Amino acid sequence: MIQPALFPIRRALTLSVLALGSWGMVGSAVAQTPPGAALYQAKCGGCHSLDSNRIGPSHRGVVGRKPASVAGYAYSAAIKKLTGVWTPARLDTWLQGPQKVAPGSKMFLTIADPATRASIIAYLQGVSPPAAAK
Repeated sequence: MIQPALFPIRRALTLSVLALGSWGMVGSAVAQTPPGAALYQAKCGGCHSLDSNRIGPSHRGVVGRKPASVAGYAYSAAIKKLTGVWTPARLDTWLQGPQKVAPGSKMFLTIADPATRASIIAYLQGVSPPAAAK
């Protein structure tokens, strides 16, 4: 039996263990966040969403998709002229200068840092189904 004088100490130890356990859960949740997700949200999230058309079209499935092919999005004439599909290499070029790729498109944001572009593209690739599943 625990002596009544030790109750405050036991309570403090219990709270400390619970707090450490909570931090562990937060840490594991952060570790499970896909690389590039935070960069995508910070750089692209103002105009784009994975699943909803906003100022820009939705991005889930963009890798392997034809340009100007998201239903319900009003693309510029410049984007409608693009052929082929969005590949990681093409997205890298696009993010370096959308106006160079498609002058007159709605997008003006550029991402100069190659590592940031690579992380965002890897994230988009991770949220895009394999080509065979499309």
